[in-house]
Amino acid sequence: MPYGYTGKILRVDLTNRKSEIETHDDAFYRTYLGGRGMVAYYLLKELPRGIDAFDPRNPLIFAAGPLTGAAFSGQGRNGAGAKSPLTNGFGNAEGGGYWGAELKRAGLDGIVITGRADKATYLWLHDDQCEFRDAAHLWGKSTGETEDALRAELNDRLIRTALIGPAGENRVRFAAIVNDRSHFVGRNGLGAVMGSKNLKGIAVRAPAGKGKMEIFAPQGVQALSKWMGANLQEVARLHEHGTAGIMRGLHRSGGLPSYNFTQGHFDAEEKIDGQTMTATILTKRETCFACAVRCKRVVEVKESAHGSVDPLYGGPEYETLAAFGSMQANDDLIAIAKANELCAMYGMDTISLGVTIAFAIECFERGLITTQDTDGIELKRGNARAMLQMVEAITRRKGFGNVLAEGAARAAQQIGKGAEEFAMHVRGQEMPMHEPRLKAAIGLGYAISPTGADHNHNIHDTVYTKDVSDLTERDPSITAPLPANNLSADKVKFLVAESNWTHFWDSAVMCIFLPYENKQMVDVMNSVTGWDGTIQEYLRLGARVATLARMVNLREGWNAMGDTLPKRFFEAFDSGPLAGQEYPEDRFHAAAQAYYRQMGWDENGVPTREKLKELGIEWAGKQ
Repeated sequence: MPYGYTGKILRVDLTNRKSEIETHDDAFYRTYLGGRGMVAYYLLKELPRGIDAFDPRNPLIFAAGPLTGAAFSGQGRNGAGAKSPLTNGFGNAEGGGYWGAELKRAGLDGIVITGRADKATYLWLHDDQCEFRDAAHLWGKSTGETEDALRAELNDRLIRTALIGPAGENRVRFAAIVNDRSHFVGRNGLGAVMGSKNLKGIAVRAPAGKGKMEIFAPQGVQALSKWMGANLQEVARLHEHGTAGIMRGLHRSGGLPSYNFTQGHFDAEEKIDGQTMTATILTKRETCFACAVRCKRVVEVKESAHGSVDPLYGGPEYETLAAFGSMQANDDLIAIAKANELCAMYGMDTISLGVTIAFAIECFERGLITTQDTDGIELKRGNARAMLQMVEAITRRKGFGNVLAEGAARAAQQIGKGAEEFAMHVRGQEMPMHEPRLKAAIGLGYAISPTGADHNHNIHDTVYTKDVSDLTERDPSITAPLPANNLSADKVKFLVAESNWTHFWDSAVMCIFLPYENKQMVDVMNSVTGWDGTIQEYLRLGARVATLARMVNLREGWNAMGDTLPKRFFEAFDSGPLAGQEYPEDRFHAAAQAYYRQMGWDENGVPTREKLKELGIEWAGKQ
C-alpha cells in the first residue's frame, strides 16, 4: 500500500481532448519524489530536443510531493515545470496556497499536459474525472474574475484553482500561474506556456468525505506539528512582517538591490519596507494549507492616487517590494502594492517584471530609448505612475510593452545600442533581489542554477557566517563558518551542501521558510512514506535532481560559457556599506570549476558517466 503518494499521474492530451491515468511504483517516488524531481524526469524523458517553448509538444507538468497535504506546516505547495520561454531550458517554479493539497486529496500526485486545445479550455477535476470545459467566456478575465466565475459555474465555493490571467494568454514570457488568486507559481514563464496551450486554468475538488492522505506513522507528523506550534517564535518575524522583514537589514548591510543593481542601498528604504507596510496598509495575514506560520501578506487601500488595492489579491513580499521599489528608486508603497495586485490579477512574475522595468528605466535615462519609443511614457526613476502604466502595457503587449513582454534579455537585443549591458539576467531569467557583492556564493548559485537566476535553490551566505552545524551534518568536511563575501573552494562546499538539500526540499515541495532541521525533515519524510531514508540519501536525491536538470539544459544547448553573471556584478559599488568591496571575475570562474568538480561534472559542466551511474540515472546520458 502506498503511503504519502497515490501512485497516479493524470496524463492530459489537449489536442485530442483525452486523459488517462499513468501509475508509478514506490521505487519511482523514492528516486524522484515529486515537485522538481518529477519535472526533471518528465522533461528529460518527453521534451523533444530543441523545440520552441510554445510548441504544443512542450509538456506542462504540475507535481505535488509525498508530503503535500499532510497536516503540518510548510507542505501546502505544488511544483510546476516545462521548457521555459525565458531561458529555453529547464523550467520550474513552486507556489503555495491550497491547490496542491487539493490535487493530492483528489487522488493525484501530478498532471502532465501536452498538446494545444483548439479553443480556450479549462480542466475540471472532480470525482476521478477530468472534464474539458469551454473557457471562451473566461478568456481575457483576471484571475479573480475567473475564480469567481468558476465557483458560480461549478456551483462550488470550495474548488481550488490554478489559473492564468491576460499576461499568460498573451504569452508574456514571464507570465505566472496563480493559485487561489494570490499565490504565485511565478518564475520561468510557465503561465505563458499554459497560455500557449489555450489552457485558462485547472479547477480541482476532492470528493466530499474522501481524499484522506494515507500516512505510514501519523504520530511522526503529529510530533512535528506540535513542535512547530511550540516554536512559533522561530518564525515570529516572518509572521509579523513576512519576507519583507529582511529589507531593512539588507539596506543597512549594503545588499539591497537598488537602481538596477548599480547600488546596494536605497535611502528611502524605510518608506517601503515590511515594518512600514505592517504599520500602514497591512490588514491581516493569510496562510497556506495547514500552516501555522501565517506569513502571507494581505493589504488593502480603499482610495489613493493609484486607485484602490483589493485585499483578495494578497500583498507584496520582499522580492516585490525591492523589484518595484529600490530597483526603480520608487518610494511609493501604495504604488508597489498596486503593482503587486495587478501582477496577481494578470498573472505575472513580480521579480522579472520589476527588473525588466528597471532595465527600461536605465535605458531611458541613458538615452537609448525616448518617449517616441515608449508611447509617451516618462520611464524615469521614481515615476510610480509610469511604472504602473508599463505593467498594463506589458500585460497587453501594447506598444513598447510588447518589447518588454519579451523579458529584459530579449528586449535588450531589440533595443540594441549596447542595451545588453543593462539587462540583469542569467540565461534570460531576471535576477532576484539578493546581491552577490554581499553574498558571494549566491552569485555562483545564480550562474549554475538550472532555471536561470534563482534565489530559492541556492545559498544565502549570511546565514552561515556564525553556525554551520546544519551543513556539517550534510558534509562533515565543513567545519567552520566563512565570511559572506568568501568564494573559496571551501565556500563552494557550502553551496553544494545547501543547493542539493534545497533540490530535495523542492522535490518534496516543502516551503523553504520553515525552520526544520535536517533530522526533522528526514523523520517526517520517513513517517509519511514508511521509508528508512537518511540525510545522505535525501542529499543524494537532491544531487540527482540537480544533475537531471543539468542534463535537460545541456541537451537544449546550454554550456559552461553561460554559467556566469552580468558584468555589472564584477564591479565594486562606489558608495554605501560595501563601497570598494570587490567580487573578482577570476575568483568567480575558479569557484564555478570547483562546483563542477564537487558535483561530479567535468570541466565543461557535463555530468560524467561515473556520476550518472552513482546517482542511478545512467539512462539520462542516453536522452
